[in-house]
Amino acid sequence: MRGVDLRIEPGERILLLGASGSGKSTLLRGLAGVLGDEEDGESTGALTIDGLAAAEARGRAGLVLQDPDAQVVLARVGDDVAFGCENLGVPREEIWRRVPAALEAVGLDVPLDRSTTALSGGQKQRLALAGALAMRPGLLLLDEPTANLDPEGVTEVRDAVVRSAAATGATLVVVEHRVDAWAPHVDRVIVLGAGGEVVADGRPDDVFRGHAASLTEAGVWVPGVTPRVSRTPVAGEAEDLLTLDDLAVGRRPFGAREAVVAASGIEAAVRSGRLLAITGPNGAGKSTLALTLAGLLAPVAGEVAATAALAASGDPGARRRRGRQPTAGDSPHAWSSRDLLTRIGMVFQSPEHQLLTATVRDELAVGPRALGLDDAAVAARIEPLLERLGLARLAAVNPFTLSGGEKRRLTVAAMLATRPRMLVLDEPTYGQDARTWRELASLLDDVRASGAAVVCVTHDRPLVDALADDILSLAAPAQTGAVS
Repeated sequence: MRGVDLRIEPGERILLLGASGSGKSTLLRGLAGVLGDEEDGESTGALTIDGLAAAEARGRAGLVLQDPDAQVVLARVGDDVAFGCENLGVPREEIWRRVPAALEAVGLDVPLDRSTTALSGGQKQRLALAGALAMRPGLLLLDEPTANLDPEGVTEVRDAVVRSAAATGATLVVVEHRVDAWAPHVDRVIVLGAGGEVVADGRPDDVFRGHAASLTEAGVWVPGVTPRVSRTPVAGEAEDLLTLDDLAVGRRPFGAREAVVAASGIEAAVRSGRLLAITGPNGAGKSTLALTLAGLLAPVAGEVAATAALAASGDPGARRRRGRQPTAGDSPHAWSSRDLLTRIGMVFQSPEHQLLTATVRDELAVGPRALGLDDAAVAARIEPLLERLGLARLAAVNPFTLSGGEKRRLTVAAMLATRPRMLVLDEPTYGQDARTWRELASLLDDVRASGAAVVCVTHDRPLVDALADDILSLAAPAQTGAVS
């Protein structure tokens, strides 16, 4: 960011917008006083909270990060919510009055002793917000607080934030791409440009009416405007790649003998040239199902079986290996990582969980190099992906320093670089501006049209409406999923 002049008044509710990588998260960290010092970067000018340097006023701000995993500190839910209050010196009796109230406010209905590792991504997002609300800060800073939530959860969390700010008089600054949910509940909209400068600042109606065309062109979400995606016809007939028969999925907590079932009774097929959207409320087992389809978790019960079409698929340019080859009827969990590499690609819900290298370009090259491709073949695969997903200018940058939306595009591109026959993505449009959303959606449609199968776990209704051929809806934890 550069050249930013802003004055935020006490009690204001502000929606901070901008294209992916424009500096929104950086500004929030600056307001929270956690950007670091001169060893971490360069700064000019001043940023003060109530007249104090932001780093000296940290206890006045509550920050909810874009990645909820990065904010989980303790092993149990109740302790994690209490952590911030304890650091502020809130009396113990008062802390344990606040903790249940904060959890109730954000709709996280789990026991206080529930392991934080057992929570879904959306539940962790609610947990982080509960911890911030329990602190009752004078300045509440939220970075994509509803990105991993189902539609009901978006409304629930937004209302909890608005109520809390009204009750305490806190100043609110929220970064969100779900503009429609927040615009009616804020006093002011601030928009950052591609260079980190302020390009619009005013009342929501004035900003969206007066700058609608330029904001849309810049990639900023505007209420009521959804980017259009043209679907490409697929060549050839669809064929089954994976079949699910009375499938139950779950995870085994550390030290436990048996897995905890997240969803059961699932009957479906993953088919070539079609996009299957997996939807449902937080905690319904969507991410667990995705990991099972990708061969990273074993089924708890029932069957997930590869067909001959999937077993026989593979990259013709990859180096051949000796030993048992995948066959029809296999569970993908039985395959080696090399077998999976060209058959099923997985994009995790948290991009940080699959970043491995020191540069963006090297990250894209990991899969092709594992296949034994030479330098020319590797370059031929990754350079077009860098250009198409807006990552070329970041090719030499450390992936961990990217924005959340940029990390998401990078992990999608890294999986596409191995050209798998089936692609499984968990919340692929998380953190995207309108322009990168359209490009990412178009890319997924191209993958589908090429004859690959695409599976998306998503709460993004516009994505489902634009691309889904089939929908697998998981109703609630440990209940049956039905295909429509």
